[in-house]
Parts: sequence; structure tokens; C-alpha cells
Amino acid sequence: METIAECIENIIGAPVRMLEDLDEPQEAFVENRNQWDSSVILRALINMAPPDTLRLLGVTSRDLCVPVLTFVFGQAQLDGLVSIISTARLKPEFYGLSASPDLTLERACKESIHELGHTFGLVHCGDRSCAMSLSTHVGDVDIKNAEFCRGCRSFLRDRVTAALADESRPGREKQL
Repeated sequence: METIAECIENIIGAPVRMLEDLDEPQEAFVENRNQWDSSVILRALINMAPPDTLRLLGVTSRDLCVPVLTFVFGQAQLDGLVSIISTARLKPEFYGLSASPDLTLERACKESIHELGHTFGLVHCGDRSCAMSLSTHVGDVDIKNAEFCRGCRSFLRDRVTAALADESRPGREKQL
């Protein structure tokens, strides 16, 4: 988790604080799919966010889904507070391959950056190498970078700077 935090700090440019592990809300479990509804988890994360939170990223090993999709690598509130990623389908062993913790971590960093980008208002980017490129299968994750393209980076920099400078929460150090 520390490496994901470092990745976020380096690319997003905001301080990161790690919270205690939390249990997924049991009502998020979709029994007939043996998966977890990421929308339900996002709603729970909103209520768990400390008041000084700039953005909150949940990381789970549970296989995530939404009702209209077979699975999701992650989900975020567009221009909102919370996001989540799952490492379940980022692991090579999910696909019957040998475990590779380094590859799993690389993929998790990319998806973390992607979902946090959504929380700052970024939408999917047509540049396949950009972190904001849509990933519908793990090969898409492998193709893209953890970095943003020039346009997305500029947009994000402005949004992060504005969020960090927001005076609506004086005296609080804002952290991801």
C-alpha cells in the first residue's frame, strides 16, 4: 500500500494519508455473482471519510462489479470525494498465470491514478497511453501509463491546486 501512496503523491501531487483497514459493507455483496457492488461501497466510503479529506481511495482485493457490467477494476464519483479500486482482476493469477506482485502493484498504481483522476473531474481520454484511458480488460491496463497525457495533466494540475487552496476548510491539512 505504501508504494501505491507514493505513486499517488508523485503523480497527483498531493499528500497521502493511509487510514485503518475497513471491512466492506455486507450489503455490497452480490451473492449470485460472488462479487461486490462498488457503488454500495462508494456510498459507505463517503460516510467514513474524515472531515479533512481531499479525496478518498479505497483499495480492496474483492472482485467488484456494477449491475450493468460483468466487472470493474474500479469506480469513482466524477468530480466527487470517493473512489475505489480492486486488485482481484489486476493479479496475473486471476487469469491462470504465475503470481507477479510487481505487475499487480504496477497495475494497481495505474488504476488508482485513473480513479482519482475521475474524482478531480477527468473523463476517459482517447490517448491509449494516458492514465485516463478506459480499461475494459487487463491488457488495456498494461498498455497505458500511470502518468497523464499533457491535456489531462494540465487539467488535473489546475483542479488539484484549486482543491488544495480551497479556503472552505481553514486550518486543516488536506490529504488524499
